[in-house]
Amino acid sequence: MTTQPKVTVEVPAESEFVAVVRLAVSGVASRMGFTLEDIEDIKVAVSEACTNVVQHAYPVGQRGVVRVESIIYDDALEIVVSDSGAGFDTSHIVSTKHHSDQSDQGVFGLGLGLTFIRSLMDSSEVESNCGSGTIVRMQKKVPVQEG
Repeated sequence: MTTQPKVTVEVPAESEFVAVVRLAVSGVASRMGFTLEDIEDIKVAVSEACTNVVQHAYPVGQRGVVRVESIIYDDALEIVVSDSGAGFDTSHIVSTKHHSDQSDQGVFGLGLGLTFIRSLMDSSEVESNCGSGTIVRMQKKVPVQEG
C-alpha cells in the first residue's frame, strides 16, 4: 500500500486558530489545482468541522486540540478533522431536511454544520464515540483539467 503525502496541522481548539487551519488547507488545495470556488467550499467545510470541535468537543475550561490532516491523492483531497473530546451519539444529529420542531435545538447547530459539509464536499462521514472524540472525514475530487 502506497503512503499518500499529507499535511498535518494541530492547533488549540479555540476559535482564533480556525483561520490558521483554513490557510493551511487552502494552500494544499491551491497547489493541487482546485478552482477558487472549490477552495472556498473546502475552506467553509473545514471551518464548520473545526468550529464544531471548538464549540462542542471539550467542556468549558478544558483545553483541547483539533487535528487536521490534508491527505493528497492524485484525483482528490481528503481532509480529516479529529479531536479527543467528549464525542456524541451520531444518531442525534438533526439535519435541516428533517428539522420540524424546536425540541432538538441542542444538536441542531452541530447537524447544520455537518449538513454544510455534506453539501460542499463530494463525500463526508462522521465517526464519534462518547468520551473519546470525533473524526470528520471529507473528500473533494480534483477538477478535470481541460486541455
